[in-house]
Amino acid sequence: MALLEKINEIDQSVFFFFNGKHNLFWDVAMSLFTRTEIWSFFFLSIVFFIIKKYRLKSLFIFFFLILCIVISDQFSVFIKETVQRFRPSHDPFIQDLVHTVMKKGGLYGFFSSHATNTFSVAMFLSLIFKNFRFSVLLFFWAALASYTRIYLGLHYPGDILAGVLIGCLIGWGLSWLTHSVEDRFFQFRNPKLAFTKLENSEANFIIFILFVVVAMVLLVVNRLQHIQFLSG
Repeated sequence: MALLEKINEIDQSVFFFFNGKHNLFWDVAMSLFTRTEIWSFFFLSIVFFIIKKYRLKSLFIFFFLILCIVISDQFSVFIKETVQRFRPSHDPFIQDLVHTVMKKGGLYGFFSSHATNTFSVAMFLSLIFKNFRFSVLLFFWAALASYTRIYLGLHYPGDILAGVLIGCLIGWGLSWLTHSVEDRFFQFRNPKLAFTKLENSEANFIIFILFVVVAMVLLVVNRLQHIQFLSG
């Protein structure tokens, strides 16, 4: 029990360190980065290359990718309701000290669905495409999306770390299952997942799209602040 209390104290201390580093510019930027729809063009570029590389087998990949997201999301929700650890924004002992930017979220936060979902997708796609640059990009995106939850006061770092671990395990497991089902039922259909990977030029295009999205968000927030549309 004493160990759990110590871990919780450390978790809170790290949370307040990151949650306390805020200003109006990053409040707005992080509120945008945390939203799934802001990454739509990034997702579409990935979908394009899945279809381009795997043709009819792309339907097979999309099925397991969707399954990956559903399992990650529902499992994290199940654990939230079972463990019932308050989010920082709902913790009666510290909620008045938490910097919250948007809505407080659901009551419980362990572990983060954002972190679980994004890291399961990152792991799954990195093992499908097998391109180092693309993998680094995916995990950067997942880390950014997950970090926003701490900044916005919605999760402790421990919630995020648990989500990262479980998400990576789910992504790895679904990738293994995808390859296993292909070997079992689609053995003679090309292209083979094991021998098809994203080329560096293709990865560079997706990298470009992601950084355009990031740059556009930062530029728009900067201009809004410059014309004093944003005020404290």
